[in-house]
Amino acid sequence: MLRPESLAANLVSLPSQPKDLAWPTLAWERGEPTVSDSAAFGHHTASVFDLAPDQGVTYALLVVHKGRLVYERYAHGASPIYTQVSWSMAKSVTHALVGIAAEKGLVDLYAPAPVPEWQDDRRAEITLDQLLRMSSGLAFREEYVDPSESDAIPMLAGPGRHDMGAFAAGFPLEHDPGSVFSYSSGTSNVIGRILRDAIGGPTEMLAFMRETLFEPIGIRTALPSFDTAGTFTASSWLHMIPEDFARFGLLYLRDGQWDGERILPEGWVDYARSPTHDDGEEAYGAHWWLRPGGSSVFYASGYHGQRIVLAPEKDLAVIRIGRNERDELDPIWEHVFSLIELF
Repeated sequence: MLRPESLAANLVSLPSQPKDLAWPTLAWERGEPTVSDSAAFGHHTASVFDLAPDQGVTYALLVVHKGRLVYERYAHGASPIYTQVSWSMAKSVTHALVGIAAEKGLVDLYAPAPVPEWQDDRRAEITLDQLLRMSSGLAFREEYVDPSESDAIPMLAGPGRHDMGAFAAGFPLEHDPGSVFSYSSGTSNVIGRILRDAIGGPTEMLAFMRETLFEPIGIRTALPSFDTAGTFTASSWLHMIPEDFARFGLLYLRDGQWDGERILPEGWVDYARSPTHDDGEEAYGAHWWLRPGGSSVFYASGYHGQRIVLAPEKDLAVIRIGRNERDELDPIWEHVFSLIELF
């Protein structure tokens, strides 16, 4: 069940694909960046790559403007044909899969989530909508620096790795469902298990991903990871080449439509970018991040600095892939947002 009609208020309209431009289902049409200051554009793109050794590395930077690939650069052994890891950008792909499943009547956003472990206590109140909006209320700690303080690390690489959905579902409530925003990879893997069960199993899930999402928009390199229980690691692990991450970004920039076909339900992208949380420093919608302060920019974001940044007002997508620690990322994002302003 979808309720998109109340979500579009105060959201910037999403741009349409230019009528004279081919969709990049087979290949990207390329062009030159049309910017207000070419020298500044060169400075900002170069600065994304020109990092000190202790700052980490940028593997790829792609810029898509008005449906054309206008900038593409690789470094540190990366290339157009090498797949890169999504990290938590997989959460935004999971958002797409939930929308498709909901449109087909396989899941219901606003009904109690079908999680067996929750049926005999207050966790039975948790909805799929609250899981997508990171407001389930579960006591899951998203920590990557100190393993002793982390629930994500044992889920992904420790005792929970064999059945991540069950591991995450086992946490108690810390807050009333729907009352507190708390970013959690655990909730994404609960969603992954819900999708697996609704669609029919791991083999069916992989076919569903390819047939309903990847193949229709020309993504042919996607390699989703599954745990031992057959659940897609919806929080963290999907490999694709950068141009395919760009295709996924363009799908959201085009309101879920592709070459005359609606891939995502009507209103589903607005659902992703309707605010759940905005404290002035970070903002979140539904399995997509938002730029704080009312900006129209929304983005998929992953550990180590993976991002698909979408700027609807400029019909622009910027894809950045790298490997950096969190405290080294702010200067990179300053350059990315500065180059966006040049279009």
